[in-house]
Amino acid sequence: MNHAPKSQARSAARLAAVQALYQLQMEQTALAKLLDEFHQHRLGRAVDDEGEGEPVYAEAETAFFDDVVRGVAARIDEIDALVASKLAAGWTTARLDKTMLQVLRAGTYELLARRDIPVAVAINEYVEVAKAFFDDTEARFVNGVLDAVAKDAR
Repeated sequence: MNHAPKSQARSAARLAAVQALYQLQMEQTALAKLLDEFHQHRLGRAVDDEGEGEPVYAEAETAFFDDVVRGVAARIDEIDALVASKLAAGWTTARLDKTMLQVLRAGTYELLARRDIPVAVAINEYVEVAKAFFDDTEARFVNGVLDAVAKDAR
């Protein structure tokens, strides 16, 4: 059995979910409209498509993408409270970089709601998503926060 295409599709879905959650927060787009826009125009497209070579990301697993985006939207208060409880003293979710917040929200949702996904897999996937936007320092921050979240969530 070859699991690579499914794991690539899930990785692409996670990255797209973080982008969709960012757009949801910044533009307050209606959820159904946002999901439709991503289905029609964004999922499976190259993130950095200069027209040269292969696309950067594989086809995304649409159902998984939908679950993460809808799940975060539905449970955002619970998720933000859990994330906030793991931040250093004096830090709030409002102080976090907006993209970083979406990475942590999506990762926290998976740890809370997707028990079919092992903790280590969920954390590692969102560390990799963080590396698409940030350097290793921020990726380690994601690892630390999600590891702490996992101790409560599971």
